[in-house]
Amino acid sequence: MNLALWIAGGLLALVALVGGLTKTIVPREKLAAAPGGEWTGSASAGFVKALGVLEILAAIGLVLPALTGIAPVFVPITAGCWILLMIGALITHYRTEGVSAVMLLNVTYLALAVFVAWGRLGPESFTA
Repeated sequence: MNLALWIAGGLLALVALVGGLTKTIVPREKLAAAPGGEWTGSASAGFVKALGVLEILAAIGLVLPALTGIAPVFVPITAGCWILLMIGALITHYRTEGVSAVMLLNVTYLALAVFVAWGRLGPESFTA
């Protein structure tokens, strides 16, 4: 169980890091032209960059507290925040594109985050 939670958390951290770096580095217009990025066309550049920074922080929060042993409770808290982010992503993609393949990825990330939050708050808590 612990290994599965580390893998799920690591995958989420990788997704968050790549997504965050993309949103902070790639111009909004280029993101809007990419599949799944259509929503950025109607969002401000500042919002997209801020979301990217939050995703980078999520990547850090999913892994670093557990690795260092400093405040590991931030792992399930970050997973809970990721759950909220994915709910927002699902709503945004649905409003922008209707039902799409990108939404399947969002549901997958949501499920992984639920698993990490549940596992790190319950059976494989770092405080147990």
